[in-house]
Amino acid sequence: MSAPANIDAPTRDGVGDSPQRPDGIGKVTGEFAYASDLWHDDMLWGATLRSPHPYARIRSIDISAALAHPGVYAVLTHEDVPGAKYYGLDHVDQPVLAIDTVRYQGEPVALVAAEHPEIARRALAKIEVSYDVLEPLTDPRKAAFDATAPALHEHGNIVRHQPVRFGKISEGQRAAEVVVRGEYQVGMQDQAFLGPEAGLAVPTEDGGIELYVATQWMHVDLRQIAPCLALPEDKVRMTLSGVGGAFGAREDLSMQVHAAMLALHTGKPIKIVYNREESFFGHVHRHPALMRYEHGAWRDGTLVYAKAEIILDGGAYTSSTMNVVANAASLGVGPYSVPHIEIDTYGVYTNNPPCGAMRGFGAVQACYGYESQMDRLAAELDMHPLEVRRINAISQGSVLANGQVVDTPAPLAEMLDRLAATPQPEPADQTDIRNLPGGAANTTHGEGVRRGIGYGVGLKNICFSEGADDYSTARVRLAAVGGEPTALVHTAAAEVGQGLVTLQGQIVRTELGIERVVIAPADTQIGDAGSTSASRQSYMTGGAVKVACEAVREMIFERAADQFGVPADELSLAGGKIVAQCAGVLAALADFLGTEPIEAVREFHHRPTQRMDPVTGQGDSHTQLALCVHRAVVDVDVELGLLKVVELAAVQDVGKVLHRNSLEGQIHGGTAQGLGLAVLEEIQVVDGLIRNPSFTDYLIPTILDMPPMRLDILENPDPHAPYGLRGAGEPPTLSSTPAIAAAIRDATGLPLTRVPIGPEDIIHSVK
Repeated sequence: MSAPANIDAPTRDGVGDSPQRPDGIGKVTGEFAYASDLWHDDMLWGATLRSPHPYARIRSIDISAALAHPGVYAVLTHEDVPGAKYYGLDHVDQPVLAIDTVRYQGEPVALVAAEHPEIARRALAKIEVSYDVLEPLTDPRKAAFDATAPALHEHGNIVRHQPVRFGKISEGQRAAEVVVRGEYQVGMQDQAFLGPEAGLAVPTEDGGIELYVATQWMHVDLRQIAPCLALPEDKVRMTLSGVGGAFGAREDLSMQVHAAMLALHTGKPIKIVYNREESFFGHVHRHPALMRYEHGAWRDGTLVYAKAEIILDGGAYTSSTMNVVANAASLGVGPYSVPHIEIDTYGVYTNNPPCGAMRGFGAVQACYGYESQMDRLAAELDMHPLEVRRINAISQGSVLANGQVVDTPAPLAEMLDRLAATPQPEPADQTDIRNLPGGAANTTHGEGVRRGIGYGVGLKNICFSEGADDYSTARVRLAAVGGEPTALVHTAAAEVGQGLVTLQGQIVRTELGIERVVIAPADTQIGDAGSTSASRQSYMTGGAVKVACEAVREMIFERAADQFGVPADELSLAGGKIVAQCAGVLAALADFLGTEPIEAVREFHHRPTQRMDPVTGQGDSHTQLALCVHRAVVDVDVELGLLKVVELAAVQDVGKVLHRNSLEGQIHGGTAQGLGLAVLEEIQVVDGLIRNPSFTDYLIPTILDMPPMRLDILENPDPHAPYGLRGAGEPPTLSSTPAIAAAIRDATGLPLTRVPIGPEDIIHSVK
């Protein structure tokens, strides 16, 4: 036996390190296989006919000409759906194929399977659909409050109304010495992932189907797909394919049921790949919002009350709207202590494109409203914008709008102080036009350029809320392979680019003290891992992998204790060896395992939450809360309406850094999407019709738009979370948008109550 090992020595490439991503080289070189790269020698191509109208009755569908087209194997309508004709993420209300009514432009009406994608497209053009076109309902306020508006669903046009009542608003109104009011709008943002919807469906000999798809949540897909195919769930086997980004848009079904229907009908594998235009019609978007806010305060800046009305346009079907409403309502006044609160949040149906999950999930819209109000209040009181936020900042022990006590660190005041101390960029060198708004386009030489500085603070819930049975499952199998201990990790968690495959390996190395870890393909042959959304996978699947590793470790210790006569509680794993506190190395782990692998399957559940009360909105509805604050510096040419975001600075509390490179990438990426919402990104919808379904006309930030960033990352561990981590992917998306908008207001002196802010909003208003 050797001398005792240092069991506290850090594990190489474990939690806290930044090992290389196992999928990184393939993605950089182009060798990584995405869902659109799937192939089967005997496959056919599927295609979808979509409604050109936002609202219409279907009088008839004639498929005869399309079916007779050479190379066409099948043309299907709603009559060919084998099982349930409706599905839905939270509420079953969306037709697999339109039955008698279309409720949005792009709704699927019919399917074609052909031997070549071009043949499939030609066949689609031969399907004759006769419509009675109806006037679409596109005004969300009308949908919410106008009794004369047409009911788009049997239960009306309100998906969910969630009130929040805290304190006594009348007392707050009497006590307030200053009141600020504002109306705000948030446009419809697209997730704009780079890999369009795609997948391959392969029929099996037992009458089932194998689906290879890019998705965010295979098990929720499975629960929707199987009834539509009239198959038991064990005959629908799903495997995750390469995902080219998601950001919420892949939580809902797209081509999954359609490909499976065609495969079962033809008996051949079916591949469906959307082009970019179809992708805009084929997935949900961020809910546009209409918001009215009113805040009352004392003259020293202390908030006394807050009122808000938030209307979220959910489009034609439910999708995630009920939960988006809950987030906007419960987080509607942000990370501020307010004694009296009255919020009414509505999610409504319209004939606009369906909206659902997108990074920030309801909290983004509310954040733009309450942060704009904080700036109005600061201006009214002639106070620095950071000071009014500092005065009202929550901390551990504070009570939120839903009555939930903040029982973990919430160092918002410290974060604001750190942001205030962050150096500001120097004035632009105007001798180089690339530093000015418009850049190399040579549109200005600085004549009308003004600098502005703005701030934003965001509060985001992490993991599923409102009593959801949120859990993840992991299998860890430890075996000796080639003389080295090797762990195989199997989960159903979707890697969508965030780095979960890397983190799983880090956790195993940390918990089992080994180096070699293999991540099995994610599929439905293991229990549910939940959605890759709500910034939850590091918390939930990371937690599942951790507890599975702990179970494996305990089995090793129990066996080793019997074999070596050492108490199990004195054993540890380090460097691929079993180590005793006093005796040192007892055995090489590979030798100890021999031919008997050790395996454990475990579920990880977070602490319980509660549904919000339907009348008062009270309840401990959230698992974890995360904070991020931003400062934006912009230069605006007020004569031309052009602007340049010069720098963004962010301070974020992440609980525990698990992989610094990935973490910084998440903060940068979330900030970039917030920048897009602030000044670039909006799906233009006119009378229910999308006018810009392409990356030519829907603009997203490029490397030329994203400025340098200063990051200040805090670590205040959450005792309830694995390793003390705090979900980090969404919070920067919240606070970056209002910070940039505030900076533009500071430069121009304009109220600018709507995002995104375009050149026309500036030049049409500047005096």
